[in-house]
Amino acid sequence: MKIGNMTMSYAIIGFGRIGQALAHAFARKNITVAVASCQSPEVLAPLAQEIGPTVVASSLQNALQAETIILAVPFERHGEVAKSLPNWEGKTVIDAMNSLAPLGEMDGLLSSVYAMKAFAGARFVKGFNHLIAATLATDPCVEGSHRVVFLSSDEEDAIAPVATLAKNLGFAPINLGKLNEGGALVHARGRIWGPLIFQDVFKKKQ
Repeated sequence: MKIGNMTMSYAIIGFGRIGQALAHAFARKNITVAVASCQSPEVLAPLAQEIGPTVVASSLQNALQAETIILAVPFERHGEVAKSLPNWEGKTVIDAMNSLAPLGEMDGLLSSVYAMKAFAGARFVKGFNHLIAATLATDPCVEGSHRVVFLSSDEEDAIAPVATLAKNLGFAPINLGKLNEGGALVHARGRIWGPLIFQDVFKKKQ
């Protein structure tokens, strides 16, 4: 995907508090990322430029051409994003969303398992969701340790490239396994949070 003369591999969909926090992480490491929301690129551009020169405001359609897409929209809007592409084959989708909806409204499924159904064909990974935006926006490298991000997916080979991205952003990724198993520790379930939600954990650099 190209915007101007820049090749884009990553996109953040949603430019609220979590989307902006993630954009700060990309900017800190000079990694180019497209950002898009329901607002026009012209509206997003001033804030994107303020965060850093590698944060590029984009239309939704252009942003969705990226190989790796981070969902940072309100959970109720993920279906709209999913319908914006006819085919999600070859895409990696990182679910940074949380939902307070009762399980009964999601067919009794955890939020990521429910959302994954809308992105058929994508490699779907839960990640970057367990920290509040203010924490996620800060430098994850503190006194030689790295802030942990928990990753989970039903496809084992989907986690490796997301773990690499997390490391490149300065985080320490930990693989929790499948969404319904270890991944349940970082899921919102109705109004009951998994035990790892909001846990700000650091791992010493090896």
